[in-house]
Amino acid sequence: MKWTYDWLKDYLKTDATADAIADTLTRTGLEIDDVFAPVTPIAAQIIECEPLPGSDHLHILQVNDGRGAPRQVVCGAPNARVGLISALALPGCVIDGHEIQSGKLRGVMSNGMMCSEKELGISDNHDGIIELPADTVIGAPVMSTETVFEAGITPNRPDYLAVRGIAQDLAAAGIGEYTSHDAPALPECPASRGVNILTEKCPVYRLMEIRGIKMAASNDVIARRLRAIGINPKNAPIDATNYVCFDMGQPMHCFDADEIVGDITVRMATESEEFTDLFGTAHKLTTADIVIADDAGILALAGVVGGARGMTTDATKNILLESAYFDPVSVRKSAKRAGISTDASYRYERGIDPTLTGPALATAARIITSVCGGDIVGATTSGKNPVRDIKIKYTPDMFARKMGIDVPADTQMNILKSLGYDIAVRGGAWALTPPVRRVDIEIPETVIADIARIYGYDKIAATATHRPCNPVAPHADHALDIKRALAARGLNECRSYAFGNSKTEELLTDHRSVPVANPIVSDLDTARGDLLGGLLMAVSNNEKRGYPDLNLFEVGTVFDGDIPGAQRTAMTLVRTGMTGPRHWAGRTRGVDIYDVKADIVSLLAGQRFTVATDNAPRWAHPYRYGRIMQGKKVIAEFGELSPIVARALRIKTRVCVAIVDDINNIPARHIAKYTPAAEFPPITRDFAFITDSATPAANIVGTAMSASRLITDAVVFDAFDLSQNEKSIAFTITICPDKNMTDADLMEIQNAVISAVEKKCGAKIRDK
Repeated sequence: MKWTYDWLKDYLKTDATADAIADTLTRTGLEIDDVFAPVTPIAAQIIECEPLPGSDHLHILQVNDGRGAPRQVVCGAPNARVGLISALALPGCVIDGHEIQSGKLRGVMSNGMMCSEKELGISDNHDGIIELPADTVIGAPVMSTETVFEAGITPNRPDYLAVRGIAQDLAAAGIGEYTSHDAPALPECPASRGVNILTEKCPVYRLMEIRGIKMAASNDVIARRLRAIGINPKNAPIDATNYVCFDMGQPMHCFDADEIVGDITVRMATESEEFTDLFGTAHKLTTADIVIADDAGILALAGVVGGARGMTTDATKNILLESAYFDPVSVRKSAKRAGISTDASYRYERGIDPTLTGPALATAARIITSVCGGDIVGATTSGKNPVRDIKIKYTPDMFARKMGIDVPADTQMNILKSLGYDIAVRGGAWALTPPVRRVDIEIPETVIADIARIYGYDKIAATATHRPCNPVAPHADHALDIKRALAARGLNECRSYAFGNSKTEELLTDHRSVPVANPIVSDLDTARGDLLGGLLMAVSNNEKRGYPDLNLFEVGTVFDGDIPGAQRTAMTLVRTGMTGPRHWAGRTRGVDIYDVKADIVSLLAGQRFTVATDNAPRWAHPYRYGRIMQGKKVIAEFGELSPIVARALRIKTRVCVAIVDDINNIPARHIAKYTPAAEFPPITRDFAFITDSATPAANIVGTAMSASRLITDAVVFDAFDLSQNEKSIAFTITICPDKNMTDADLMEIQNAVISAVEKKCGAKIRDK
């Protein structure tokens, strides 16, 4: 984005220097890339003119540029002669996009270029060099040397793509006073052509008809400003649309009314419908492209580029001015498909102020008629401006919580009002409506960022209170608790893309993949259905590079479908290779499934659970797999990676995996508290049951522990097979009394254990 200093002052009353303005803009979020005064041609008089030997049209000129010794220039203009005062572009001057340099032409040194009216952007006359009046001061600039600002615009700030938007921000920062300009009123009579909108992707379309114009060049101010920002002036109608685009941020288009057949229709293109743009390039469109058409076909690719038919030329007498709002996503996709980036598409695809379609139309019409004459015979509006109903709940204390510095509520309110926010105060809360030009403001955090940049980041850096992170401080982030717990066990957090690979997902799970219509790369073609695929790719890539020993986890969103609510936050961890590096003091070992099981158990904060080992999923080794259960609810899965999957992903190291499908299955944070030593010593009791050979021992001990709240542990100490598909399981329970227990109290617990195991597990107490 480029603009000139005098252009900015149309909207900003200020005495600040260009450097002060650049510093303020950079400080408040708009990084200025450059501030410069362009090198412009100067007046120079020809004092010698000799033919160049061997050429029928070139001359060797000696010119007086007011800087002492004459300057030698080679020129081919037929009107070059002694005594003529013309425009001399010195080396370093940019003419028509090209920088002038010293160099030899047919062996003769030329230290500049004499310029025609076309090269200066004054007219299309290229018959000879420009002839300046005899009283022109030698060495004086021929064109304005107004200071030019150049800035890079981030996608979230399309309001900076208008000079008036930049002025509004500067005024809020205290650099001057913003001055608004009232646009002339639109005529009440409709244009002779109607407008039909056949797509919801164009909420509003305005058309103004001007008849009887006499094509002319733009006035000096507009031509000079356009030229300064790198746009060559063409004629008043085209220049007006370009000027309004940069001045107000509203792209526009100008049609030759005599080339239009019937009414204007805004519609979606038909599949493979052909369109030739004003540069002569042919395109085949799709049903996702918005077009402007008449009865004879397409006139423009909406929001991107105009067409060859209906374009304004020097012969145009009657024009139709267009000002509309188009869907940003549709414009961006159309521009990408067509391979075209224009000033219009650059603004539309970022989101423009939808309220400016009318004022911009009236402003452009006033510019055109002031130069070309003509009569505004009518204006037609179809549709209405889209409304962004954004209401943000905000309280002044949010700023201190996020930024670490207390800024008075009055100061915050004044900053927001200066930026154009509407504020409704209800008790201690504010209901904020951001200005319509600010499409990036939707949540309280963006409001805080707005206040911070105007208040001054330098003040915040100097006075902010840096609050140390307290790992046990109260908060409501359950995922953060899980991450801290896993990190404390020596695991490293991994972050992968929210996309998955459909082939990998088929290897790992039976779940239906959620395909992505436009994947960023071919091998990330789904919205990931699990986290395991990304972690296994990390394992594979690390192993290839000589790092087989890994301890990784990831907590993130996975997708069960493509509708709202079909997402959940899952957790997956992997351990690979050896548990530690080789060391002389002891031997290390390879990881196994009990390592990842322990990781999951550590998250359960002492809650009771059982383990099931049947129905291993695709990713797991069929005989090295388990599920942690609470009743019939699956809390987590753990196991060793299937050799089939490992081979397909080219992983040679043993990989042990634990998966929690939904972190809400993990209990909320449990901060360790001091527990005094038990007043009464623990009591142990042994039990032996006969059960079916297929019954896991974990089911029996889990059921035994659930029989009483006083039972804190159960450990199997003996197991052996019997005849007739039966086995014996013997285990010890530990009872932690909370009072002096009698024999009757202990018998009650023993009977509860026997009853629970016999009833729920189908086992029988051994009587001998």
